[in-house]
Order: sequence, then structure tokens, then C-alpha cells
Amino acid sequence: MRDPLHLRPVQFVDTPVGRDGEVARLAGGMLWFAAYDVIERGRRRTVPIAALADLLADERAARLHARITAPRAAMTLGERTLRFDQPSVAAILNVTPDSFSDGGTHGEDPAAAASAGVAMAAAGAAIIDVGGESTRPGAQVVWEGDEIARVVPVVERLARSGTLVSIDTRKAGVMEAALAAGAAIVNDVAALLWDDRALEVVAGAGCPVVLMHSPDPAGGGHGAHGYGNVLTDVFDWLEARIDAVVAGGVDRTRIIVDPGIGFGKTLAENLALLNGLAIFHGLGCPVLLGASRKRMIGALSNEAAADARLGGSIALALKGVEAGVQLHRVHDVAETVQAVRVWRGLRDQALVAG
Repeated sequence: MRDPLHLRPVQFVDTPVGRDGEVARLAGGMLWFAAYDVIERGRRRTVPIAALADLLADERAARLHARITAPRAAMTLGERTLRFDQPSVAAILNVTPDSFSDGGTHGEDPAAAASAGVAMAAAGAAIIDVGGESTRPGAQVVWEGDEIARVVPVVERLARSGTLVSIDTRKAGVMEAALAAGAAIVNDVAALLWDDRALEVVAGAGCPVVLMHSPDPAGGGHGAHGYGNVLTDVFDWLEARIDAVVAGGVDRTRIIVDPGIGFGKTLAENLALLNGLAIFHGLGCPVLLGASRKRMIGALSNEAAADARLGGSIALALKGVEAGVQLHRVHDVAETVQAVRVWRGLRDQALVAG
């Protein structure tokens, strides 16, 4: 069986003005590209948008092109609307004692944690992602009851404030409790594979879900793995997982994908994923990038400590923005929002000047 064909948008341009037929819009967002990097049978070639006819005779290529260029529908979540036509920030709010970067910051005070979340929303975060269990390498599994006790009081307070909340968990019981408390989105690093009931819960709730790649989701996500081509291997895994989740009753328009930076990947593999991020638009779903304060930043900057990785985190967020990533999960909200707003200003000027 031949390797499936993959398309990665390349040759991004400042403006589409005056380039009809030469460029395509990426996922209904603020970026246009002039060519595809076509990956097939271990080989790569560049095909300009102006010369797509022969390529699109291939059924898979036509399907990928349609997914890459189709606008991502906004998600209406109660009184809030989550848009994907421009980049947004999801703020990390850990209520754990042992998260790799900010463990113990909020102690056991739900009111203080919720206040921090509201401040993040005021700083420009579109989503507050609440987690009660660390998923760093070597972290101990938290009993479901303890995780619920950590997150539910915080979720309730945030939801009452009108904040859009996602729950970062692998456990069906925690998903149920958080959704009942007012969370609107499930963010599962195990892509609904760690808990046998997780898919049923998400499908029953009809809520959006983030599916993240890792090589061993049922075992914690950090196991070693040998990739042939990490970029296409992760794409293929997520493509298959989306199909399975849709078959389990989740609407495809409610799925967000995450390539899982730092989970079961070497530094070189993480860098390859970041350089090739635009390929994931071929899945037809909004893309989330979680690279904030990750260990790879320390590896590239004299082993900077987790709380001294702001510059690297901003660099990776902007790398994602330039690849059309719609959601950026970050610790440093105000700084990232500012960076995205400046990028947005540059894009607006280029489009007007064009």
C-alpha cells in the first residue's frame, strides 16, 4: 500500500490582491499561500496554486485542498462565540501542586485561582483552560475524586463570571463534573483514549473537544516512539483519530486538533512539527498549539528554567500564528496577546496596502 499523499501550504504571501488564481486562502483566516509542498512516497515537490488542475485530479489531494481552504465555522458556546478566522489565546490555569511550570501557584484556593483566570480573560484570553492533573513526564496519576475537587470550584466561579472555560483532563468523570459546573470544551491530551467512557461523555454532551497526539495516550503520552516521518505520521494518527471520534458520535465541526508538542517527541521531532505546522490544516479542523514554556525552549537556550522561557514561548506562538494556527495555549497571556495583536496589525496593513 502506497504512502498517502499529504499537502502542506507553503509560499505565504502578504496580500491576495491582484493575484486571483495564484493564491489560496488558508482555512478562511488571514493568510494566503501560493503553493503546496506535496509529500508522497517519501518524495517532495512544489506545486503552485496556479497549476493545481493535475494535482486535484487525485481524489485525496482534492479532499485535502478542500479541507485546507474551507473556513472553520465559529463555535457558539452558550452566550460566547469562539471564532477561528484569526488567532486566539487559550490561557493555562493549573490548579495542581506539581505542574512542570506553575505547579502550586494557586495553592488550594479556588477563589484565587478563579480570580487569576478572570484576569487572564481580561488580558485577552478567549478561553481559560483549567487542569487539575499534571501531564509532565513522570507525574503521578491523580485520583478522579481529587481532580474533581480541584477543578470544579474553579470552573463554577469562572463560568459564573461569563468566562469561556475548557477542562484539561483525561478522565470521563472529571469531564462530566466540569461540564456540569459550566465548562464548555474538553481538552484531552489522550484524545479520548485514556478513559473508556470519555468518547461517550463528549458525544453525549455535544461539546467541542481537543484531540492531542501522543504515541501512547493510554500510557501517559510520553513513551518513546520511532517515527518514519514525524510530520506525516502525526497527521495520519490524528486523521484516523478524528474518523474514530466522528464515528463515535462527535460532530466533526466540534473537533480541534493538537499535534502534541513535547509528548513522545525528541527535540528534532518537535522542531520538524513546528516547521511543518501548516500541514495540519488538511485535517479540516481548527488547530491548537501548546508549546508554551516547553522543555525544548530550554534545550535551545542554555537550559533556561521553565519560568524563564517567555522569549522562546513568544517565538513559538508567532511561528504558529504565521502557519495559520487558530488557538495558542499559553502561560504568559498578556505578552502573547500583545504579540498576536501586533502581528494582526501587520496583517491588516498588508491587506489594505495590497
